[in-house]
Amino acid sequence: AIIPQPGANYIKIADEFYKRLEDLKRTQKSDVQMTTLIDTTQNVRRSIQEVEETLLIAFSLVVLVILFFFRNFMIAIRPLIDIPISLVATFFIMYIAGFSVNVLTLLGIVLATGLVVDDGIVVTENIFRKMEMGLPIKKAALEGSKEIFFAVISTSITLAVVFMPVIFLQGFVGSLFREFGVVVAGAVLVSAFVSLTITPVLNVLLTRKKGHGKFYEKTEFIFRGLENGYKNMLASFLRVRWMAWVIVVLCGALIFFVGKNLQSEIAPLEDRSNIRFQLSGPEGASYGYMVETGDKLISYLSDSIKEKSFVFAAVPGFGSSGVNSGTARLKLVEPEERDKTQSEIARELSKKLARFNNVRIFPVEEQTISIGLGSRGSLPVQFIVQNLDFNKIKEIVPKFLDEARKDKTFQNVDANLKFNKPELQLTIDRIKARDLGLNIADVADVVSSAFSGRRIAYYVSNGMQYQVIAQVELADRKDPSSIEKLYVRNSRGENIPITSVIKMEENSNPPTLYHFNRFKSATISASLAEGKTIGDGVKAMQAIADKLLDESFSTDLSGPSRDFRESSSNTSFAFGLALVLIYLVLAAQFESFKDPFTIMLTVPLAMAGALLSLWLFDQTLNIFSQIGMIMLIGLVTKNGILIVEFANKKREAGLGKTQAVLEASTQRLRPILMTSLATALGALPIALSLGAAATSRMPLGIVVVGGLLFSLVLTLFVIPAVYTYISSKHGTKHTTITE
Repeated sequence: AIIPQPGANYIKIADEFYKRLEDLKRTQKSDVQMTTLIDTTQNVRRSIQEVEETLLIAFSLVVLVILFFFRNFMIAIRPLIDIPISLVATFFIMYIAGFSVNVLTLLGIVLATGLVVDDGIVVTENIFRKMEMGLPIKKAALEGSKEIFFAVISTSITLAVVFMPVIFLQGFVGSLFREFGVVVAGAVLVSAFVSLTITPVLNVLLTRKKGHGKFYEKTEFIFRGLENGYKNMLASFLRVRWMAWVIVVLCGALIFFVGKNLQSEIAPLEDRSNIRFQLSGPEGASYGYMVETGDKLISYLSDSIKEKSFVFAAVPGFGSSGVNSGTARLKLVEPEERDKTQSEIARELSKKLARFNNVRIFPVEEQTISIGLGSRGSLPVQFIVQNLDFNKIKEIVPKFLDEARKDKTFQNVDANLKFNKPELQLTIDRIKARDLGLNIADVADVVSSAFSGRRIAYYVSNGMQYQVIAQVELADRKDPSSIEKLYVRNSRGENIPITSVIKMEENSNPPTLYHFNRFKSATISASLAEGKTIGDGVKAMQAIADKLLDESFSTDLSGPSRDFRESSSNTSFAFGLALVLIYLVLAAQFESFKDPFTIMLTVPLAMAGALLSLWLFDQTLNIFSQIGMIMLIGLVTKNGILIVEFANKKREAGLGKTQAVLEASTQRLRPILMTSLATALGALPIALSLGAAATSRMPLGIVVVGGLLFSLVLTLFVIPAVYTYISSKHGTKHTTITE
């Protein structure tokens, strides 16, 4: 096996390995064949290839959105300039930061594809609006860019700031998503600079001198009708503006009830064409016994699993403490070459492997995200029970196992603390031994000499040194009753039967005592039933603990369950901190505490849409969907910023509060639709899960697309209505813009 050093590039190591392997094959002249059974970089390569394909699809969809709204081929090709400039600058940021091109950085690039054109869309739309008012192209570019400057800066800083908590997260969540956060935030900030500098120049160069084309003019009535229809609907809604609060409350209720019923896990399992098996034989099982069992398992899997690529077993298992354990691995053919998924095969095997009643065999699917070898090859639920009193643990473990096996959440339940090691306890009658002229050491020496096989001396023969081992013949030490045949010589030279002074009692104890954080412990492990997640398993284990354990016990989690708890707590903290940072940044930009509150109401609207989308598509709350929700905070506040900032300008121009927000919302309808659709379609390939390795990233795409589209409809009505209730005072200002 080749184990990379921390921070090493797995792809480069694999490439070098295959290069040297081919060199060895060319120089190897014997019949020995060399092949590679397991290569974990294949999953990484496949994921990177799928993300690259997703990037091309996202790029194409964004261009189509711009073409649909602007109906100008010259403007539609502008992303061919904007996007490469922004992404090249982003790759430069990655180079400076020492990041590699990996699945998560490329995922950030995919999402950035839709984001980097948002600011350019807003600037271009405002320039076009100025042109339609009769301004020449150069003056329209100047005034349009100046007018939209504050909104572009506000939205970009807001979206970049939302990733600050992600960048500084601790633990494996921070390690995973730090590069992702830096890539997206860097791309957004670069795109803001590009949209305020290069985009106006490109519009001047690419826009026709004599107005719009025929296609634009023939289809403009559709968009005018859309704007007028929206204006009339918004005017009607503002007459019952109190409904905005009802909608916000309903969204809050939706968040509570849907979020409460969503399952949770670390990340959806990817089909990696790989199933591990844990083998546990009876205590005292010999090496030969376990090898024979492993051979039977290999034969069974080879004959019954037609989707197999290869299968092998190892006894004892890697990292195990005894010969009565083992591991096996089943490698499947690629997903496109079989009808069943990896999970379906694992569930079928879990039921069929009950035929091996001489050992316990558990199929294990590798977690998509795991920390260390312990998490990668262990059962998903690892619940630790601790107590200072070992007898209490000994008493509670069988009861805990019975309750867990009755629970329908679990499929296979086991414990590492097994009381299955047979022991013969000898109790010496000290008074009788003394009366017979014996002491404790005499009795102990006889038993030890007969059965322990200890070395008592050395002897030299022909220049070689040999050990002298004291032990009775094998035939006289096969059964515990053989102890009854022993005699002990007392101080008077008499041979006393050992049964005269000892009492024998057979019992069983664990072969190994386990400790966790210095406490005596037992770990209850379980695999999950179909349709259940790690979150369900942890809740079920905690419910059993609350039922059975008294106050002297403490509990903890290990393996994948510990990773799940850490990811949940870290992302929840990042989400809360992102909300606070966004509010403070908006308060500083708008110089008001009221306007940011209005803008922040887009968040519950988006969260309701995100959770509802997860529920409708049968997805879970996991590390990817939670990161998507954090990202969603920055995305949806952009729409609120555009409405509130332009409404403030209208009020400064002398309009009333209601009329100002009505005009601002109508003017900002097209850029809001364009930016939302561009971002949603940019994330759509991720939501569609193109490829087996993309399954884990699917919830992130669903959250972004579902949250954006759901909040888009509500934001266009709720934010203007709330603005009429809560908004800062704005006096009339007179400004003059000169060229």
